[in-house]
Amino acid sequence: MEVQKFYYDNKIVRNFLYATIVWGVVGMLVGLMVAFLFFFPEWMAQDKWSLPWLSFGRLRPLHTNAVIFAFVGNSIFTGVYYSTQRLLKTRMYSDLLSQINFWGWQLIIVAAAITFPFGYNSSKEYAELEWPIDIAIAVVWLVFGYNLIATIIKRRERHIYVAIWFYIATFVTITILHVFNNLEVPVSLMAMKSYSVYAGVQDALVQWWYGHNAVAFFLTTPILGLMYYFVPKAAQRPVYSYRLSIIHFWSLIFLYIWAGPHHLLYSALPDWAQSLGTVFSIMLIAPSWGGMINGLLTLRGVWDKVREDPILKFFVVAITGYGMSTFEGPMLSLKNVNAIGHFTDWIVGHVHIGALAWNGFLAFGMIYWLLPRMWKTNLYSQKLANLHFWIGTLGILFYAIPLYWAGFAQAAMWKQFNPDGTLVYGNFLETVTQILPMYMMRAFGGTLYLIGILILAWNAIMTIRQGSAVEDEAAEAADLEPVTVSRLPGETWHYALERKPVQFTILAVIAIAIGGAVEIIPTIVVKSNIPTIEAVRPLTALEVEGRDIYIREGCNNCHSQMIRPFRSETERYGEYSKAGEYVYDHPFLWGSKRTGPDLMRIGGKYNDAWHFSHMYDPRITSPGSIMPRYPWLFTDKLDYSLVSEKLKTLSIVGVPYSDTYIEGATANLEEQANEISANLNKDPNIEITADAEIISLIAYLQRLGVDIKTE
Repeated sequence: MEVQKFYYDNKIVRNFLYATIVWGVVGMLVGLMVAFLFFFPEWMAQDKWSLPWLSFGRLRPLHTNAVIFAFVGNSIFTGVYYSTQRLLKTRMYSDLLSQINFWGWQLIIVAAAITFPFGYNSSKEYAELEWPIDIAIAVVWLVFGYNLIATIIKRRERHIYVAIWFYIATFVTITILHVFNNLEVPVSLMAMKSYSVYAGVQDALVQWWYGHNAVAFFLTTPILGLMYYFVPKAAQRPVYSYRLSIIHFWSLIFLYIWAGPHHLLYSALPDWAQSLGTVFSIMLIAPSWGGMINGLLTLRGVWDKVREDPILKFFVVAITGYGMSTFEGPMLSLKNVNAIGHFTDWIVGHVHIGALAWNGFLAFGMIYWLLPRMWKTNLYSQKLANLHFWIGTLGILFYAIPLYWAGFAQAAMWKQFNPDGTLVYGNFLETVTQILPMYMMRAFGGTLYLIGILILAWNAIMTIRQGSAVEDEAAEAADLEPVTVSRLPGETWHYALERKPVQFTILAVIAIAIGGAVEIIPTIVVKSNIPTIEAVRPLTALEVEGRDIYIREGCNNCHSQMIRPFRSETERYGEYSKAGEYVYDHPFLWGSKRTGPDLMRIGGKYNDAWHFSHMYDPRITSPGSIMPRYPWLFTDKLDYSLVSEKLKTLSIVGVPYSDTYIEGATANLEEQANEISANLNKDPNIEITADAEIISLIAYLQRLGVDIKTE
């Protein structure tokens, strides 16, 4: 066949590389601000001024989304656009689609950076963005996927390499996860508010099916694809084992999708679903460590270079972080281990090993490898790259180790009993103040990690300034000759499959669809999975508005609404949670971390005046508390102009509000608000109007858990 000349599109790679560095700095900076709020809780809320858009509950989702989708997301696109063209020996299918992918993704990130601080938040962890942005994500993601698949179709390399397998699995799985987890009904086409179509237990299962697999198929499979491309390139060695990569790929994508329920152990989720999550999580160790071994053994024969080459150092720590995370995850899915780790800072340390070491260091190694090649020069400073490596590594250690310590300390203190059967630390706050030194060390570690990224940025700027960008890189390859679709003599079944990308993609879809279908469909359609409780009633109109403020302020970031069936929890919080209590919760608000106590049965535990004072300044009622203040709730007027539309929307997704109640929603809301404000104003130290936002939040908090509350 005639050799054809063509050009690789380096402009799109360059744009995503710039975005990776910029958003890396932003994401880590916001994370550092969040870390400092743990021991300076009044930093953004004073008597004379307050900045609600910089409060913990609004910044936390901004931090997680900026790191996951902005920093790691852009690094994925950087590596995918660079490696795909070279592995397939062709330019991307469409420069226009590549540019739509880039600018669309950046606009989505900017939209997140604006809407989160303003309190537009659906509450679903790692999927908090509201419905218009969810639609934009779907469109931009499909553009990326179409461009990727079309490029694979027009390739000049007959067999698709293992990195491409992981890119395909990433595209199809994230598409399915995003669409099904974000099925929601907007309150109005003009309002940034929607309610999930799923309720309570079903919503929790779908969310953690998404949440766990967002980690799997956004933070793992594409990064594995990058590992399989860039580590052999940097080591100048072929991947250790082709057969191991086949086993790694298919077993990983099949098993991962089943493991989501291990985030809901000891919850109101049916036991059979919890057990499936545990079993498949344990099995995940095998393919995960197979991938880790394949990555590390690719360095066989070049370990001496690791001493000098910062790129290989970054890759070694990244792969080691992957191995540690994928060992720790299955261990945390064991019920006895989960009982210790869940809701504690151990989980925060665990996920940051994955994010900072596995995702971050692999991105840094890739960037240092790309910079000289994209700008046809040498890296400005190897010494600065080495300095970045050591500062970043110390940052990870100073970040993670204190949080593991804090997690064990929390678990031990929560469960400790006196000889008379009472809790040793009956006041939850005692378990918080004990770990403040660990939070300070965590912030120090985060500072080191951020300094490392700033060093990277400086090194990148100086390298680019001394180099010359090659926007269209010349290449040549022969076109493919037609061959039979049947297996060729001596060809294995998988080698034959690797030249059939459509069949390969269909098989990948089947592999990832089975686990989700087996777990989710029965939970939704089999009524006996969620026994109903007659005493449980929908929230009132005012309580719905209060719940929306609870979500807006991100209260679920620190407070759970799920009491596990442990004596230490029933003693502290009350009766354990039942599945039937959540049937009207759109969305569920179980939370995943307890920086503060569980609120499932907070209703009626304190009077309205206590909640009033606590929300104004938590240190009035709880000296030493690290909870932030919310002074704006006392001055801002409740906007309940959409309350009827909200109730109509909730009735569409299954909450039994009658037409009569919806018609009288405004009057009902005002009546309940007047009762609460009148009760509060009996206190000589309180003066509040019925239309203040705090009134609705108090109404919601006082309702929690009272439907079946027992003495």
